[in-house]
Amino acid sequence: MPIHPTAIVDSTAEIDPSVEIGAYAIVEPNVRIGPDTRLYPHAYVSRGTTLGRCCQIHPFAVVGHLPQDVKYKDEPSYTQVGDETIVREHASIHRGTEPESTTVVGSGCFLMATAHVGHNCVLGDNVVMVNNSKLAGHVHVGDRAILGGNVGVHQFCRIGDLVMLSGKAPAIYRDIPPFMLVDIPGVAGLNVVGLRRAGFDQAARHELRECHRLLYRSGLAWSDAVERVVSLVQTEAGQRLVAFLQAPSKRGYMGLNRHGVQQLDDGAD
Repeated sequence: MPIHPTAIVDSTAEIDPSVEIGAYAIVEPNVRIGPDTRLYPHAYVSRGTTLGRCCQIHPFAVVGHLPQDVKYKDEPSYTQVGDETIVREHASIHRGTEPESTTVVGSGCFLMATAHVGHNCVLGDNVVMVNNSKLAGHVHVGDRAILGGNVGVHQFCRIGDLVMLSGKAPAIYRDIPPFMLVDIPGVAGLNVVGLRRAGFDQAARHELRECHRLLYRSGLAWSDAVERVVSLVQTEAGQRLVAFLQAPSKRGYMGLNRHGVQQLDDGAD
């Protein structure tokens, strides 16, 4: 296990022999690090963090540090990062704020420089957060979602699978259903390129186009449009969209009309 002599590694940390830890890196108590993971110089991994295999934690990145929450009482909480996830320079991931809670970042994620994952967030696999994108607490992000540079997401929002948030849409206050493309001033269309790259066939793409039309272009009330979508879908992709729409929402849904952003509150708690 190549550990630089200037690194500070707590004796309780469980570190695979193949892990590389660079100069001045810090590994706090009760950390677990999987095979072939690399901590670059000055990386900081805080207590209660688990890193999977083949992760990269770059200089001055902070993983598992204290949540930015005045309710936090320094009770045990955790951070979990999946396999092959990259955390670039000055990016930060904060541990859960409630006792025994966990912030989760999936496998294959790419957090670019200065990205921030707040306490109790849950990220799926292969999520990309571009430079300076940021998630407040309790945000859920689906698989393969992409957050453009400088995007900020309000606490308790849900971002569905394969959503693409443009860097020109910096403030997200509502839930975004799966497979949507978001630009100024709101949901702009279906993420067709992302769907093709992810291997969705023509039938699924056609069905999702019709779902998008019903939700955002038909003029129907949101609840009525959702009912139409539920009755329409037959593909696995459509069922994933329906599952998201039928799940509880604390923030309601972001919409779009000819006047700009229309915040759709139907379904909010």
